[in-house]
Amino acid sequence: MAPLSLMTASVSLLAKSFSVLSCTGSLARCASILPTVYAVPVKCLTSLTSGPPKRPLNGYMRYVRQQKPDLIKQNPDIRAVDIVRKIAQQWRTMSPEQKQPFEEASLRAREQFKVDLQNYQAQLTPAQIQQQVLDKKQRLARRMSIRKKRELTNLGKPKRPRSPFNIFMSEHFEEARGTTLPAKMKSLLEDWRNLFDHQKQVYTQLAEDDKIRYKNEMKSWEDHMAEIGRDDLIRQQTLSTKREIKKPKSQVAKKRTKKAAVKTVKKAPATAKSKTSQKAAKSSSTKAVRTTKKA
Repeated sequence: MAPLSLMTASVSLLAKSFSVLSCTGSLARCASILPTVYAVPVKCLTSLTSGPPKRPLNGYMRYVRQQKPDLIKQNPDIRAVDIVRKIAQQWRTMSPEQKQPFEEASLRAREQFKVDLQNYQAQLTPAQIQQQVLDKKQRLARRMSIRKKRELTNLGKPKRPRSPFNIFMSEHFEEARGTTLPAKMKSLLEDWRNLFDHQKQVYTQLAEDDKIRYKNEMKSWEDHMAEIGRDDLIRQQTLSTKREIKKPKSQVAKKRTKKAAVKTVKKAPATAKSKTSQKAAKSSSTKAVRTTKKA
């Protein structure tokens, strides 16, 4: 009986597969018969719940996407930067009539993006909206920090001093064990821990020298920033020291006298207390003498 049951199961599976194939074939024939206007692919609605809709591309970026594959096929050895430069040059030489289809497509995509964004925001909970606001703030802070770092590097801010382990790692990174970066870092850390104190002393001395280098370079850099009017990039510590130096000697002397006066005022109550305690002790001793005389 077992072979008969297997035969019936295989026959039923074959029948199902033939029915699916016939359905797909009929759908394909219908799609081929329909004109291109009606053969629009159905949008996936699950993307709205999983994440916000992506912003549409402008006309220039649409032109780049269209032209990039052809240029790569024609010039397989060319760099990606040179390809983008060529496409940008072509876009500049194009007439407004040639750019019009790409601009119109971007306008239609923007209108669709607004509709999709409204639908997406309508199904969000208050907690999700708050999370989106926090994520946006974090992204902005990240961008601002990246811009600030780029600005400081362009202005030539000195690099921070390295630690003894960083100096050791830079010297022995190529000969470190492991193929990946985490493996190499792990092996270097083990080697550093296994070093003797007199071996580590060499790198600590180099780190101290690097601190002096950083101090001197920062001083000259901050002086230059003060000259060009970028006091916002100078450290608060150096600004306070410069203000103290610029103040006249009379103001500094007044501050010192004020501090001394405050100290004396703080000490005065203690001396007054001691005097009162001495008077109380004297009065108690005189009272004791009088009582003994009466007795």
